Amino acid sequence: MSSFKSDFLHTLQERGFIHQISDPEGLDALLSKEMVSAYIGFDCTAPSLHAGSLVQIMMLHWLQQTGHRPVALMGGGTTRIGDPSGKDESRRILSPEEIDTNKAGIRKAFAGLLRFGEEGNDALMPDNAEWLLTLNWIDVLREVGRHFSVNQMIQRDSVRLRLEREHHLSFLEFNYMVLQAYDFVELYRRHGVRLQMGGSDQWGNIVSGVDLGRRLEQVEMFALTTPLLTTATGAKMGKTAEGAVWLNPEMLSAYEYWQFWRNAADADVGRFLKLFTILPMDEIARLEALGGSEINEAKKVLATEATALLHGREAALAAGDTARRTFEAGESGEALPTVEVPRAELEAGIGVLAAFVKAGLAGSNGEVRRLIRGGGVKVNDAAVSDERAVLGLADLGEDGAIKLSSGRKRHALLRAS
Repeated sequence: MSSFKSDFLHTLQERGFIHQISDPEGLDALLSKEMVSAYIGFDCTAPSLHAGSLVQIMMLHWLQQTGHRPVALMGGGTTRIGDPSGKDESRRILSPEEIDTNKAGIRKAFAGLLRFGEEGNDALMPDNAEWLLTLNWIDVLREVGRHFSVNQMIQRDSVRLRLEREHHLSFLEFNYMVLQAYDFVELYRRHGVRLQMGGSDQWGNIVSGVDLGRRLEQVEMFALTTPLLTTATGAKMGKTAEGAVWLNPEMLSAYEYWQFWRNAADADVGRFLKLFTILPMDEIARLEALGGSEINEAKKVLATEATALLHGREAALAAGDTARRTFEAGESGEALPTVEVPRAELEAGIGVLAAFVKAGLAGSNGEVRRLIRGGGVKVNDAAVSDERAVLGLADLGEDGAIKLSSGRKRHALLRAS
């Protein structure tokens, strides 16, 4: 393993962030010599990023911590096109209003991890709609398009894999690579950005920008990618059986977020501590060495530290305390996800199937039925065997809520309003 002189690359390497670098020696020398501006792009396809995007956000965090300037580029323009990388189907075209709403939700994931401002190495958050929406088509063809080889473009993984599987690739998506490369050049012109980072599936798009920068601006730019991140079970990072693990606090509570990290597989704990916390490496080494049942203590540290970065230390500690009381002491805990139900609805009675769906503990009545048959449904810690059971005011506890449990690890409160 090569040794980097710059603090940034040294930190990334020891924590497992690096997959490819276009010119490792050149980038290391630049980072050692001056403050470097680097960017990662985030398209606005949903009202929140999910935990799979945390690897990229953490790289921007470490960039700033080692004295450089992070640029989190919002893809208000490229979201209108759709990136074909790693996908078999075209992205749904969103309205400008949907994109703006999504962008506002996405920004919330960065608040605790980056320092934004206008001085020194304060982080920036531009939107590529600023320049892409005003481009003239003929000018783009003359000034940018002539530097792209179709022969090379169809060899990029994002295009080649779609064509090999004979899945539709629109001309719209084919242009995504050109726009991303142009973003890199435009960010260099506006903010002096010399490095673009991203996931390994972005390598082809990023090096296209490196090449375009050299051709248009005669400047050396750099590319850095992270490994494709999956869990020990092979599942895509940031996704669970229940759905995406959202970073927007309004879409996933601190308690549910804490539980996601607490439920990490034993084999993932050390790697996740390096990638998703800011704990010192010697402390991570100590936690990694724990074996047997002690690994659960390491998982609790992972959960608390990862949650603190996104939701704040107070919310993380409260989530951990709720988990302890829920699982170890059998109490309900105030930080459990709570769903308000009109008191009149509880007076009339709400079916257990509907209650679990309403609380987000199941996706359908059929799923609740299967859980009941498997003994996985509890109301106020008592097993439910009758799928026709009805919940009412009599089920409210002293705290004015009904505790619903799906399996051993998923809980919610149904509270009368």
